[in-house]
Amino acid sequence: MLQERVPDLSRSVTSLVEPDRVRREVYTDPDIFELEMQRIHERVWIYCGHLTQIPKAGDYYTVQVGRQPMIMVRKSDGGVAVLHNRCPHRGNMICGDLKGNTGEFFRCSYHAWTFHHDGKLKNIPMMESGYQGTRFGKGNPDCNVKPAARVEVYRGFVFASLAKDGPSLKEFLGPAIVAFDDMCDRAPEGEVEIVPNCFRVIQRSNWKIFMENQLDALHPSVTHQSTGRAAHEVEKQIAKKTRKGEAPLSYHMLSAFATVTIDKWDGFQTINYPHGHSILTGYMGLRPQDPDTLAYDKIMIKKYGKKRFEEIIGVNIHHVLVYPGLSVQSPLQQLRAVRPLGVDRTLTEIWHFRLKGAPEAIYRRSLAYYNLVNSPATLINADDLENFWKCHQGLASEGGDWVSFHRHYGRDLEKNGVVESAPNMGTSEAPMRNQMKAWVQYLQD
Repeated sequence: MLQERVPDLSRSVTSLVEPDRVRREVYTDPDIFELEMQRIHERVWIYCGHLTQIPKAGDYYTVQVGRQPMIMVRKSDGGVAVLHNRCPHRGNMICGDLKGNTGEFFRCSYHAWTFHHDGKLKNIPMMESGYQGTRFGKGNPDCNVKPAARVEVYRGFVFASLAKDGPSLKEFLGPAIVAFDDMCDRAPEGEVEIVPNCFRVIQRSNWKIFMENQLDALHPSVTHQSTGRAAHEVEKQIAKKTRKGEAPLSYHMLSAFATVTIDKWDGFQTINYPHGHSILTGYMGLRPQDPDTLAYDKIMIKKYGKKRFEEIIGVNIHHVLVYPGLSVQSPLQQLRAVRPLGVDRTLTEIWHFRLKGAPEAIYRRSLAYYNLVNSPATLINADDLENFWKCHQGLASEGGDWVSFHRHYGRDLEKNGVVESAPNMGTSEAPMRNQMKAWVQYLQD
């Protein structure tokens, strides 16, 4: 367990958060950010990557967990390890590249110490003559590369926790585990494989602003209205010129931001769970009955049977938020991982997955959504990034002390610790309230 340096906060954490609003310092205070790293991001289960990123022994991928640079590596026995990216000798990073294959062992580029895939010391140059009579040697665990305290894999998705104690991964995920089940179940082979490259964006804003935006069902029809309207106009023009009166589905992926109006978003629902996780129901209807879809359906029915197939495609999810660092759109086979870099700097990794056994056309369809909506080059993403930056700038000013989460406050339905937005109140700010409730609990532990 990492040794804590408790920041000197001028007031208690509980005084910063009320049921329907939070203080602006929650987003802008560097001491609060330090506490978040210690008590949230370096304690809970954090997504590291997917097994298909490291298919062979020695394959590795570097990742940030809290403030800690880590290495996800495939071991020689087929298992996976997550190690601190630090040589125990002089602190040199063992892997300077984003990814690669280390061969049969890791070798530090500074003094050639070598380590097995699980981090255990293999050899120190001139160990007998140079270290005889010292505390350093193969018998000293301090000579090993430090592993993450806990590593678990669920359906190919690798998570690590730097805390030796805490709930298991399944306990932590709870009902939010549907994000990974829904994605994998849609594959004829029951598995997904990662598309090797991802989009990376550094946002000039606090990490919580991004997380709160993901299930904000009110903003799409406002923030993305201009993009959606432009796409819809082109969509209509193309439809007039075609025999069937239909434009390619890719236009609908953008036009939906204008045609799915605020009142329609209110028809969706948010379900909010312990640990800050949330689900936004209401699949956006990107499921036409074209030959590509029908071919996929035929493969799925042959694999699972008609009843199970209907259950799989009937899962009514648009978005799953795994707090504090993961946003999953399972029907579209993509996720965004959040890596806080500073109180006002956040790295997001946008990953896409292929359904094993599905036709190429189905992959291309979800890839189109990935590129049109979630790519850093799109107007959709640009709209969000500008708002995130403007939010952070406004919060850093003295224009007000509180952030409002009042929308539909007091109207949510709560049962056994689960909070659901009431019918026709899908734009409720219940997910934000749920995140801040978890935030306080984590920081008080």
